[in-house]
Amino acid sequence: MERHLACTVDEMEKGTSRTLDGDVPIALFRSDEGEFYATADSCTHEKWSLGEDSDLEGDEILCPLHMARFDVRTGRPLCFPATIALQTYTVEIEDGKVYVIR
Repeated sequence: MERHLACTVDEMEKGTSRTLDGDVPIALFRSDEGEFYATADSCTHEKWSLGEDSDLEGDEILCPLHMARFDVRTGRPLCFPATIALQTYTVEIEDGKVYVIR
């Protein structure tokens, strides 16, 4: 596992998300409370970018393609049509920088 610099804390506003490029793209979310979470970027129901096109509502990621919902903390699917959990990644904050462990 490697630690990758994703951004600085100030580069992401609360309630936003982005996609981190790589061999396996990762969606990085910042909650309304300011917490950072990272999951696989593709919805497990149908390949759709969660970092670019999803909504974060509280602790839930909403994929707008077919309204699948996931727990941003655990990746667990919360409703159909999603039945497979998202891969989650550890996020570390150090000196104002956000790192994702892959």
